[in-house]
Amino acid sequence: MNLLTSEELIKQVNPENLRLKKDFLAYLQSLQRSPKTIYCYENDLDIFFVWNAQNNGNKFFPQITKRDLVAYQHWLLNENGNSPARVRRLKSTISSLSNYIESICDDEPEFQGFRSIIKKVENPVNQPVREKTVLKDEQLDDLLNYLVEKKKYEKACMLALAMCSGRRKAELVRFKVSYFDDENIIYGSLYKTPEKVKTKGHGNGKYINCYTLYHKFKPYLDLWLKERKILGIESEWLFPNKSNHEEHLKPETLNSWANTFTRILGVDFYWHCLRHYFTTHLVRMGLPDGVIQDIIGWSSADMLRLYTDIPVDEQLGKYFDENGIKSVEKKSISDL
Repeated sequence: MNLLTSEELIKQVNPENLRLKKDFLAYLQSLQRSPKTIYCYENDLDIFFVWNAQNNGNKFFPQITKRDLVAYQHWLLNENGNSPARVRRLKSTISSLSNYIESICDDEPEFQGFRSIIKKVENPVNQPVREKTVLKDEQLDDLLNYLVEKKKYEKACMLALAMCSGRRKAELVRFKVSYFDDENIIYGSLYKTPEKVKTKGHGNGKYINCYTLYHKFKPYLDLWLKERKILGIESEWLFPNKSNHEEHLKPETLNSWANTFTRILGVDFYWHCLRHYFTTHLVRMGLPDGVIQDIIGWSSADMLRLYTDIPVDEQLGKYFDENGIKSVEKKSISDL
């Protein structure tokens, strides 16, 4: 991760641009955008305004031309080494600022006649930075066994939770010990959180009940809970912060764990691949699309196609044999 900004560099930015940034971020807060979203916008704008100060005469934002934007895009790609996807994201933030000026500030003299030009500059071709990782049951079972053998029970529990719930990093660390009491088991096969957990979504996110496959997860949960007792950990959080048990583990810690798992597995591990793994597992078990949608908390079943990593031939094999089209029995939650 390149360190492109600092307090000293930001002090060099045109004061009018800093004022514009401050007003824009306040506008986002008024729309109840999440603090994390606003932080990302601020970081992206700082990168652009510092570049503008150092390479583009510190122009006031409304004076930025298409040629300036081409130069910025060239710098990001060829001098700073950003991926096409990252460049698109940075340009998207500038576009949002431009839309704010055009729709909110158009009655102010300094912005009259302003029109967004970001979309006039074609984006670089989007290319995947890394090959998609599709993990097999055997690989993950071997990793779980290795972690247990090394007595890394917390990591094994976190890995099993991600495998059995499909939740994102920021959601995994928000799970509480009480979520896994016996009274929260439904149909003998699923843990259901007794309260709604904050997940990704528009604004401040959405809150949903989360589900975890009981039978696969329970052995690793028990190992970690036993280890917590030995260590004297009494936090309500299943994965507490090491320095302060009143807080949950920071999602950034999971990045370090992912690097460890990458070295052990010999393939690129990232937590989001387990969201794909979980979805694929549910599809292979034959659950109806609508049930999978409810378990994961999607607003549309269209996401299934994106998150299912089953080869086309395997999919077809479920429905066709030498006799033609097969009759496939749909399964229920209790079959998990």
